[in-house]
Amino acid sequence: MRQLIALIILGLSITLNVGAQSYKFDFTSGKKTKDGYIKITSADRYANAKGYGYDLSPSPDGKNHAPFFFSVAVPDGNYHVTAIIGSKRSAGETTLRGESRRLFYENVKTKKGELLPCSFTINKRDIHISDKEDVRIKPRERSKLNWDDKLTLEFNGDTPQLTELIIERIENVPTVFLCGNSTVVDQDNEPWASWGQMVPRFFTDSICFANYAESGESANTFIAAGRLKKALTQMKSGDYIFMEFGHNDQKQKGPGKGAFYSFMTSLKTFVDEARARGVHPVLVTPTQRRSFDENGKIKDTHLDFPDAVRWLAEKENIPLIDLHAMTRILYEAMGVEESKHAFVHYPANTYPGQDKPLADNTHFNPYGAYQIAKCVIEGMKQAGLPLVKYLRTDNEGYDPACPDARETFKWNESPFTELEKPDGN
Repeated sequence: MRQLIALIILGLSITLNVGAQSYKFDFTSGKKTKDGYIKITSADRYANAKGYGYDLSPSPDGKNHAPFFFSVAVPDGNYHVTAIIGSKRSAGETTLRGESRRLFYENVKTKKGELLPCSFTINKRDIHISDKEDVRIKPRERSKLNWDDKLTLEFNGDTPQLTELIIERIENVPTVFLCGNSTVVDQDNEPWASWGQMVPRFFTDSICFANYAESGESANTFIAAGRLKKALTQMKSGDYIFMEFGHNDQKQKGPGKGAFYSFMTSLKTFVDEARARGVHPVLVTPTQRRSFDENGKIKDTHLDFPDAVRWLAEKENIPLIDLHAMTRILYEAMGVEESKHAFVHYPANTYPGQDKPLADNTHFNPYGAYQIAKCVIEGMKQAGLPLVKYLRTDNEGYDPACPDARETFKWNESPFTELEKPDGN
């Protein structure tokens, strides 16, 4: 009987812990902690029974400056996070990312004794649409942090530091749902990156981005896999849905296929489903591929798919972000050789186990993804989207004809790499 009672109590503890809506953690080395806070030591490793702890890499020990991860089991939804970074003992420099390398703060410097609050709102989801249906994710997605039962935060940088962490469920912020392919998706591993995981860095904690994009998807396969259906279960009136497709759709051949046929029908499904829920649709033309002609000009490789997106935007009175046009300007401004540094172009042996060069002209590295994200934000401004009021004060505007010098871009790599290119091209 005592064993049965103990098991019941343990089960209740696990259920209450995993279903919690808010947490407060204290990472200081002192013995005392604030009321309502959970003291965290290096021994606190993530376990399902506990529902929180250091995860994925070794716990910080104060002797090195390696990146570290901290996970908390929470239900689907948006969470307001406040990380108090810095240390009373030493200066630091910290970058904050979440889930699948979603960027929120970069290279935040703190002096010795200085503690700075960094607040943002992050979306967490799992694969469950209902009790009877799940999103049909790909085998490569099964290990993605975006789809598991945890909210995972990454603390990176030259000297990452964390003093306190507060995580609270939040319901009253607008959410921007990103739907698209490998140029939009949150890429888990170095050296791959996409604009969807860079955009949150430029916005305050008064708005949230939920990135549902996946490599290799076209508009119709995105719907068929249940990705749109899952997103619709999370949407509320006043939210936004961004749609960037075309890379993979153009490869579909056969009766009924084409930019102004099946592609248009699928995009219209996104639009109609969103509007039925009071959600604002935004269309995005596909990013250009790095494909230059002999005169150093970008060659169009997307057939009439960008024109189809523009046509639908005008016909349905939908805001348009013309990334196809902006990335042409961006890549030509960089030039044939310099533009390689915005894509996954790396000589052999740059990464562990990489015995061959990487030369991908579709998928971005972090620097390139960061530049594309700035283009997207300029597109938001040009389209007059109200959500630009949530931009942080350090947003100075961006001209794709004058890209940031890559020497000014600092990215501390995550500890996980992948040599296989994402699906799609």
